Amino acid sequence: MEEVYEFLKKCGTFYIATIDGDKPRVRSFGVVNIFEGKLYIQTGKSKNVSKQMQINPNVEICSFIDGRWIRLEGKVVRDDRREAKASMLDANPELKSMYSADDDNTEVLYFESAKATFCSFTEAPRVVEF
Repeated sequence: MEEVYEFLKKCGTFYIATIDGDKPRVRSFGVVNIFEGKLYIQTGKSKNVSKQMQINPNVEICSFIDGRWIRLEGKVVRDDRREAKASMLDANPELKSMYSADDDNTEVLYFESAKATFCSFTEAPRVVEF
């Protein structure tokens, strides 16, 4: 999991796919965190992406850097604890101008049953599960 976290942090921007009814939706994300041994992402509860993940928590992330890419698939689980939100905001202080650990909008979600596939054009794919 640490390797997945480091890859996504290095990329800076990654893309998350959700389902909206019967249509795929993809948007950019930019923050991850490890809290209590779990990989977290963050968004706002008022956003459509949040609503889509609550209906269908199966998501996939894709990102590319330096000739390598990652596909991370799994189920995300909302964590409404203040401690989880505060950890995300402390690890990504640029979010503090938009979110607070005490507001009703900040949402952090961790990956459950995740599978990351690291790929490149020169190496065989490698899978990490957590």
